[in-house]
Amino acid sequence: MPGEHIDMEHRDGKVTTRPRDVDSDERFLEQLGYKQQLSRSLGAIESFASSFCAVDFVSSVRLTYSFGILSGGPKAMWSSYIVNAVFACMSAAVLSEICSALPISGSLYIWAAQAAGPKYGRLVGFIVAWWAVTAWMTFTAGCSQAFANYILSLVPVFDLDFPGGISGDNVKWRALLWIVSELFLIVATALVYLPPRWYPLLFRTAVGSILLDWILCMTWLPIGASKRYGLRSAREAFLTTYNGTGASPGWNWALSFFFTSSALVGFDGAGHVAEETKDAGYTSARSIIGSALATAIGGFTTLIVFLFCTPDIDTLFSLNAPQPFVLIYSMALGRGGAVAMTAIAAIQLLVCTSILIITASRLIFAIARDGALPFSEWVGRVSSSGRPQNAVLVMYFCCALLICTILPSTAAFTSLLSGGIAPLVASYGLIALLRLTMTPTDFKMSRFPLGRASTLFYFGSAAFNAWLFAVNVAPYSFPVAAETFNFACVIFGTVTILGFLSFWFTPADRWLRSEQMQRMHNGASSALEEKEIGNEKSKVEAD
Repeated sequence: MPGEHIDMEHRDGKVTTRPRDVDSDERFLEQLGYKQQLSRSLGAIESFASSFCAVDFVSSVRLTYSFGILSGGPKAMWSSYIVNAVFACMSAAVLSEICSALPISGSLYIWAAQAAGPKYGRLVGFIVAWWAVTAWMTFTAGCSQAFANYILSLVPVFDLDFPGGISGDNVKWRALLWIVSELFLIVATALVYLPPRWYPLLFRTAVGSILLDWILCMTWLPIGASKRYGLRSAREAFLTTYNGTGASPGWNWALSFFFTSSALVGFDGAGHVAEETKDAGYTSARSIIGSALATAIGGFTTLIVFLFCTPDIDTLFSLNAPQPFVLIYSMALGRGGAVAMTAIAAIQLLVCTSILIITASRLIFAIARDGALPFSEWVGRVSSSGRPQNAVLVMYFCCALLICTILPSTAAFTSLLSGGIAPLVASYGLIALLRLTMTPTDFKMSRFPLGRASTLFYFGSAAFNAWLFAVNVAPYSFPVAAETFNFACVIFGTVTILGFLSFWFTPADRWLRSEQMQRMHNGASSALEEKEIGNEKSKVEAD
C-alpha cells in the first residue's frame, strides 16, 4: 500500500517481507506503556542539536577557562581534557545503549529505574528524577547569567564607568546582572512558544551559531592575537602550571576536572526529546554518542587555540570583566571585533538556552505525566500542537528563582554550575553502575549494544563519573571561606533527600508502579526485537 514500508525479515534461512506502517514509533511507545501525546516531528538534525547545543562546547570552554588556569594551568587543562573526553564518550555509549531500548521523555530517570531492576527501580527513579531536574534547571539559570556576563563585559570595552565599579562586591552591579539575566530568560522562554514549524530553524540556528563561533575562534582570533600581542609559545601553552586555588599541588591539579566536566556533560539531551523524534530508538541513541564525539573533538581544538591566543596568566587575571574573553577579543581583534564576537556568543547562548528549556520541559512533562508532581494534570497537559507548554512555564519560574541567587553573591554562579554538573554525572555513573551490577544482561536487543566491551564501559563510566562528582562538590578555594564556599554539596544533598522523601510519601500505585515498570521492561525487549529485524533489512516503498 502507498505510504507503507516493506521490511525484509529473515526466517528459516529465507528472506521474507512484512509491512511496517509509519506509526511504528507510536506503537513502540504504546508497548512501553505510554500513549503518544507529543508531536513526533523532529528529525536527525534536531535530535543531534538537542544534545550538541545543550553541551555548547565553545561557550562551555570559555565559561570556566579562567578557573581551569587557576587549577593547574594550561598543562593540567589539556591533559585533563583528553582523559575526560575519553570517559565522556564511554558514558555516552552506555547511555546510547539504553536509550535505544527506552527512547522515552524523561530518559535519565527511566533508564536508571530500569537499570536498577524491579526491586530498587522505583526508589532509584525518584532520586534520579530529582537529580536530572536540578541539573537541567541550574544549567539554564547558569546560561542566563553567562549571557549577562558577556553583554555587560562590553562596559569596560567602551571605557564606560559604572557606579561603584565592576565588582561582585558592588550590590548595584549584582542587581544589573540579575536584571539582564532575568530578561534574557524571558526571551529564551518566549522562543520555545514559537509554532512547531519554527523548531527546525531554531535547532539549526543553534548548531550554526556554535559552528560559526568555533570557526572564528579557530581562524580570526589567532590571526588577530599574533598581530596584536603575539601568540604564546608551545612551552607556555602546553607545559605551564599554576596554582591559584591554594590547594595542595595534587588536588589543585585534580580541580582542573571541574573545567573539563563543564564542557563534557549534557549529551543526554536527545533522550529527553525522544518522544518527539522520528525513529527514536536509532536516531536519539546515535545523537547522544555523536554529540559526545563532536564535543570532545571540538572542545579540545577550541581549548588548544585559546591556550595559544590568551595573554600571559598575569594579564589574564588582571582583566576586570565578568567574562574575560570579551576583553581578550578586544585586545586581539579591536573594539569592533569584540562586539562582533560578543554578539555571536550572545545569539548562540540565546538559541541554545531555548533548546535547554525545550529539553528540560520534556523531563518535567514526563514526571508530571506519571503523576508525581503537585498539579500534575495541569503540568503534564499538552497543547493542540503537541507541546507541553505548561511544563515550559514551570521550567521558567523555577529558573527565574534560581537566578535570584545572583543578588546575595556572584560566587553563587560557580555553585550553580557545579550544582548542575554533580547530579548529572551522578546520574550517568549510577546508570552505568546499575547496568554493571543489577541488569548486565538486559536490553540485549538495543541497536547500539556494547557487546563484549560492556563490562569495561560500565565500570569505566561508573568510576570516572564518581571522580567527577567528587571534584564538583569539593571546595574550589583554600582555605575555605563562607564567601567562596561551594554549595554544590548542599544542593546535591538537599535534592537527594527530597528524592527519598518523595519516594517515601508518594503512594506506590501513583508513580513508577511496579506493573508499569515491568510492562516497560517487557515492552522494550519485544518491541526492540521487532525493530531490530527491520534495522538489518532494506526499506522500499510498496506500490
